[in-house]
Amino acid sequence: MSVHDHRTDFHRPAPGPRPALGSTVGQSLSPWLRLVASGIWWIEHAFERARADGRPEEDTRVRIFLITCVFSLVFAGLAIGAAHAALFAKRGGLGSIDNPNALTRADLVDRNGALLASNITHYGLYIDPAEVWDRQLAYEQIHRAMPAIPASRLRKVLFGERRLIVQTGLTPRERATIHALALGGVSFEPEDRRVYPLNNSATYVVGSADTGGQGTAGAELAFNDEIRAAGARGDEFPLSIDLRVQGVLENELAAAAIANGSKGAVGIVTDTRTGEVLGMASWPLGTMNRAVGSVYEMGSVFKTFTIAAAVDAGRADMNSMIDASSAYMIGTRRITDFHATNRVLSLEEVYLHSSNIGSSRLAVGMGGTMMRDYMTRFGFLEPAPIELRESARPIRPRDWSDSTLASMSFGYGISITPAQMSAAMGALANGGRYLPLSLRKGGAPNRGEGRRVVSEQTSLTMLELMRRNVVAGSGNFAEAPGLRVGGKTGSANKLVNGRYDPSHAVGTFAAIFPSDGPVGTHRYSILVLMDEPQTYPKTGGFVAAPAVGRIADRIAGFLGVQRRADPYRTALGDKIPRFQDVEGDGR
Repeated sequence: MSVHDHRTDFHRPAPGPRPALGSTVGQSLSPWLRLVASGIWWIEHAFERARADGRPEEDTRVRIFLITCVFSLVFAGLAIGAAHAALFAKRGGLGSIDNPNALTRADLVDRNGALLASNITHYGLYIDPAEVWDRQLAYEQIHRAMPAIPASRLRKVLFGERRLIVQTGLTPRERATIHALALGGVSFEPEDRRVYPLNNSATYVVGSADTGGQGTAGAELAFNDEIRAAGARGDEFPLSIDLRVQGVLENELAAAAIANGSKGAVGIVTDTRTGEVLGMASWPLGTMNRAVGSVYEMGSVFKTFTIAAAVDAGRADMNSMIDASSAYMIGTRRITDFHATNRVLSLEEVYLHSSNIGSSRLAVGMGGTMMRDYMTRFGFLEPAPIELRESARPIRPRDWSDSTLASMSFGYGISITPAQMSAAMGALANGGRYLPLSLRKGGAPNRGEGRRVVSEQTSLTMLELMRRNVVAGSGNFAEAPGLRVGGKTGSANKLVNGRYDPSHAVGTFAAIFPSDGPVGTHRYSILVLMDEPQTYPKTGGFVAAPAVGRIADRIAGFLGVQRRADPYRTALGDKIPRFQDVEGDGR
């Protein structure tokens, strides 16, 4: 066949299945695929035309053009995909730079917005040994760059058979150090890591969260779901504590505990109007949160509630006289006072002298039913209704006999947590309503006005008695100039090997300030407890009350409490002569 004939044949429609292929497949595919099929058909015949015309350079140009088009399409697709992932991929989902398994937690802040806990992206180090060129060299380089990585773990992964994690929690700087080694088979995966910038400050309040993003203790556990929900919204989660108050509390508690050689110590500061915890500390660190997790027989602090119950029930008033001239006998049991007065005492004197005889007579006179009712109202028979999961159950009386009532009236026979005591003191200070303690800013939701415990008049009577106890009774070491501190001491021996051992004691002071003013006055509660102090005397008036006074003095400015005079002291703390001291024993 001549060249001319060959060209003529080439320009005729291609025989056989080719048109049928283009038309049949094209009809069954989408418009885009039909276009691609037509393009391939055109390129294929372009090669044939170039060979038929004897122009090999045309064939080369067509091939180069084809390769250029393919690469252009590939890069265009990659660019479009990357742009879509960056602009539209969901956080934490496929295509996101975040770890899809990480659980975002909101920043925890104090009531004023100071940071307590946050998330910082850390990295997990992974190695695929199959992609490592020289395993021994990689081991030496990584070990030299990051000696903190356990050598045994690093060697095990490098000389293993599959990709494994070597180390979690690498900081961005540590990641960059290893990445700079440019080793094959080494990769990193981001992970959220909870960090606490204040280290041990407020550690028992804030708590902790695990690497999976779940709270494990403290507020992190108590508000776990709410913290995660706030994090998903991009919000902070505020707690009730004030870091300024917390810092003072921790500082003074540790100083007092060390000075007294105490085994342990607890401090709590609350807003009695809302139930908010402004500070909570437990000493020493590294043990449980004693404020909610430990129970104590607290001694004479309970006389506050015995007298409040008697006054509220109409069984006593400020004019009542109680016989403490001799020991009080209940069967064969003989109840005495630490420093006997051997005379009839007024209700005020029972409180200021911390008379066991007087409080026992009041409790027995009220009877088991009435005492149990008031102990229930004050929250002593159930765990403190605070959000912390660590809240322990009290040890309650097994019976409500006269002997038990007498013991309970001065703080024996019932063991409670410091948090329970703080909540009960708040009820006496705020006009007689019990509010649950809360670590949530603003207090517990839907708490309303709280349940009625005692009348407003009983609340005011007890505030006056507590103030007089600091001015002239067993709590005089808790005085803070111009702040009108009121409160009650508590001292108890601990039960050791079946008997109460005076060498193992608990000293407590529960305070309210300011204690004057009408029912609606904004007041604050301070509780300090010393567990097994080694100094003498071990009573609350000596080991706990001084710390309360110093705490009140230092935090008053943060809380807006103004210093001023009252009927007993000037604004500078000087005594007004017409009110004389009563000899107190610090109990």
